[in-house]
Amino acid sequence: MIRSAVSIRGNKGVTAALATNAGDLRLRAVISDAIFITSGATTFDLDALCLSIKKPGSFVVDFDLPNQDVRFQFMNRVNLLEKQLNWTYCHSRGENRTVLDGTLVLDLANKVSASWELGSGSSRNRKLKYTHIHRGATTLEPSYDFGNGAWDLSVSHNLEGDVVRASYNTRSKNLGLEWSCKSGLYKEGSVKVLASFNPAERLQRPKLSAESSWNFEM
Repeated sequence: MIRSAVSIRGNKGVTAALATNAGDLRLRAVISDAIFITSGATTFDLDALCLSIKKPGSFVVDFDLPNQDVRFQFMNRVNLLEKQLNWTYCHSRGENRTVLDGTLVLDLANKVSASWELGSGSSRNRKLKYTHIHRGATTLEPSYDFGNGAWDLSVSHNLEGDVVRASYNTRSKNLGLEWSCKSGLYKEGSVKVLASFNPAERLQRPKLSAESSWNFEM
């Protein structure tokens, strides 16, 4: 079975993905931010073409063809003091950057996540996040970025399939609002509307954007 998805993000272009299974492996090709250019003839301006090979719960290998880069990601889970610890090791060859992510699942409603860039030599690029799910519908996520000394807070609520999310960054002072819902035109599609603004800058207009995506099976 081949699955495909198309996403339109305002004036940022079109993102298309094509995926299929090959035994235990999943093969995927993604074209990001493809923009139509019309100057006598219609052509594509491809910002990124990525091929990936994935074995769920084990590893992912991404090939970034325009930048000639390869990213390796390995994941596993272990039991720590009778709690589930999920960890992910990610290395990007082009950026020479290695990140270790871990999530400790305390119970069904609470978990703690940490991200650490290996070799940074300081508290830069280290983040800590706590996630709490209240009554299965509302998610509260405070986080702290040790690199810039800033707190982030996001709250999301599930309204029978629709999701409303609000976020605030204490460093940039930006407040973000997001609404995701199913498409009324296509049952396998979705629509996302985003808005962001800085309450401290009263004369600044909010930034608005919209995304629409469709999934197909062939």
